[in-house]
Amino acid sequence: MSLSKNPYRGCRDFFPKEKRLQNFIFSKMRETAELFGHEPYDGPMLEEVELYRAKSGEELINEQIYSFHDRGERFVAIRPEMTPTLARMVAQIHRETPKPIRWYAIPNLMRYEKPQKGRLREHWQFNCDIFGAPPSMGELEIFQLAIAFLQSFGATEKHFEILVNDRRFVDHIFRQIMKLDDNTVYKLYKIVDKSTKVSREALEEMVAALAMPSESSGLFYKYLAIANFDECLDFIDKFKITTEMTEFRNLITLFKELGLLKFLKYSPTIVRGLDYYTGVVFEIFDKNPENRRAISGGGAYSNLLTIFNEPALSGVGFGLGDVTLTDFLITHQLLNKNFGPEVDMLVTFQNENALLFATRFAQTLRANKIKTLFYPQELKFNKVFPYAEKQGASFVALIGEQEVKNGQVQIKNLSNKEQHNLPINDITTIIKTIKPNG
Repeated sequence: MSLSKNPYRGCRDFFPKEKRLQNFIFSKMRETAELFGHEPYDGPMLEEVELYRAKSGEELINEQIYSFHDRGERFVAIRPEMTPTLARMVAQIHRETPKPIRWYAIPNLMRYEKPQKGRLREHWQFNCDIFGAPPSMGELEIFQLAIAFLQSFGATEKHFEILVNDRRFVDHIFRQIMKLDDNTVYKLYKIVDKSTKVSREALEEMVAALAMPSESSGLFYKYLAIANFDECLDFIDKFKITTEMTEFRNLITLFKELGLLKFLKYSPTIVRGLDYYTGVVFEIFDKNPENRRAISGGGAYSNLLTIFNEPALSGVGFGLGDVTLTDFLITHQLLNKNFGPEVDMLVTFQNENALLFATRFAQTLRANKIKTLFYPQELKFNKVFPYAEKQGASFVALIGEQEVKNGQVQIKNLSNKEQHNLPINDITTIIKTIKPNG
């Protein structure tokens, strides 16, 4: 059986062009997170399976992780998500660390899923989290950061929207007003999560199967019909859900005052991880009908550290995968940058007598932080410039017998076709020619 040239199913090869695109996207992630004062962190690719069981439950363990017993008979998994590692790390240092804690990571993750558009088995994810911020302020900053990140590519409210809900609001309706037991609440959350993916008839069948009183069913459908923040606030006032929703109301006010509402929309169908989030939850959706899907999600949580027997600590964060992000950027033509190679100077020599001269020149350029590509053999003049353009070079240095004799180098600017004959020892002038703006 011959070896396949293709990568493992659901994974990607990153050839130089694809790697340049990935590096560009990652640089935007780092720049945005650090603009907001977030510090980078990372953890191991392998964690004990029990860590994921404690945070995410049996479905993840049984269906989606890559797990094995190591040589010490420890049951470990390639990380499918970053949050459990984050929680483990914060649990170690939160007592002595000033709050709020602002961290970000771009981890490589693996999940055993069916590969499809926007979803692969291996991906990278932009994770930003804040621990210990005052009520509403951590949520506000996370929304600002996520918006700023997409804006850094040129995206606007025409390209994406953030659908927002609050688990405290939904919990109060289901538990306090509808007075449902835990099992029914859990099933109803599952129905909410599926409600936009099924027909009205299928939705009504699922609700009817719960055998709730007609008043509860009617209230549930009224909840699902809430269309915006104003209607949400009216619902809160009507049913006097005041104490639990003070922070959410304050957050909406902040959104209005800061001009962020144009990016946001209330949605009763956003509930996210049932055993995880405890407050505001959100998903960022692509508005293009051809790519109408969530590209990011997140929310507020308070019990993450309790799996390590640590006290509850308020937290809020989001994750944004590189696969869905790239689809979003391509769909909206927001990747206008040329991702060809970027080289300042291609150094060539015309004959063997110029080899040492050209090699020393390339060495001097690199010592002065000039990205220099050296062509390692004689290159005919008519092939120099086509090769330089393919390599993304901005300038070409032509060195032949005459240049060696005169102690000069012939430099050509490929963008404006200007040509300069400069003394090879005048490195200051050469650098100014290549990088006039420093």
